[in-house]
Amino acid sequence: MNDYLNVIRNNYANFQGRARRREYWMFTLINTIILFVLQIPLQGALVGMIMQSEQGASPSAGLTGVSLMFGLLLLIYALAVLVPSIAVTVRRLHDTGKSGWWYLLNFIPFASLVILVFMVLDSQPGSNKWGPNPKGISSFTPTVAA
Repeated sequence: MNDYLNVIRNNYANFQGRARRREYWMFTLINTIILFVLQIPLQGALVGMIMQSEQGASPSAGLTGVSLMFGLLLLIYALAVLVPSIAVTVRRLHDTGKSGWWYLLNFIPFASLVILVFMVLDSQPGSNKWGPNPKGISSFTPTVAA
């Protein structure tokens, strides 16, 4: 939960630097749970509308104030986390040694699988052009004993 709050509070629109796998995946997990919970009342309203339309009633009769409220909350939340979710993905790409421009692959069908693979990769050891490794691991160069 701390990683989620860190992305929202401290790195809301931060596209610079690097993000560890844990930060990215914890943000994604909690964000997905919140979105799922906000969608449950909308799914119930949709099922109600379908059942009422099959019975000959007006389809809009299934919409209640509660489902409209949750729909509005869902829209507001989705818009509020749009920028931080892009930012944490770009910083995660930086951590793997890739440019943030790779994010644009998400707009090509099936190319988002490449981004998924990048999100699973381990951090690039040592510093790269986007900053020091957030794990604190420096690049290891073995020395040869004489």
